[in-house]
Amino acid sequence: MQDEKPRRSQAERRAETRKALLDAARALFVDKGYAETGTPEIVKRANVTRGALYHHFEDKPDLMRALVQQEAEAVATEIASDTNTGQSPLDAFMAGASAYFCALSVPGRAKILLLEGPTVLGLEEMAEIDRTTGGATLLEGLQHSAAHGYLQDVPLEPLAELLSAAFDRAALEIANGADRSAYETATKTLLAGVLATK
Repeated sequence: MQDEKPRRSQAERRAETRKALLDAARALFVDKGYAETGTPEIVKRANVTRGALYHHFEDKPDLMRALVQQEAEAVATEIASDTNTGQSPLDAFMAGASAYFCALSVPGRAKILLLEGPTVLGLEEMAEIDRTTGGATLLEGLQHSAAHGYLQDVPLEPLAELLSAAFDRAALEIANGADRSAYETATKTLLAGVLATK
């Protein structure tokens, strides 16, 4: 007699359906772009019903929101696992930048987080997602550096915004095939100059 597969719980089935929808949407948004992807394609690729889509997500933008959240959390986890306390400010920032570049090199991630997400959700919502998934770590690092004598009389929030934009641009270039080591060298030069402000 063959062993029967254990029955999945309702919660497990819901989680599997949600994952299938997110995986299908991710693949299509990366391949075709958000605007060119219809919900019928998503449900077909996920092998679920339209009703299942609308049970889990309000609409296509809500699906994108969940996907952006998922990708941003993955980036935050990778950065947190690759950085540690006890480093010099420059080494800590470089470890974080390198981890960010690595995390954004996952195929499709830079497109979702830096191109499609802001277009669909808007900059304000993307900034909020960033703040809740680890984006605040850059500002926290600057504040920590200021507490140790660096960056005196420098407005830290605008500086964090400028550095974030530079990191995003570098991550896009790296994701599109540019030489990562060249961007890391340039980033280190930029950060060394910033941290020279005492």
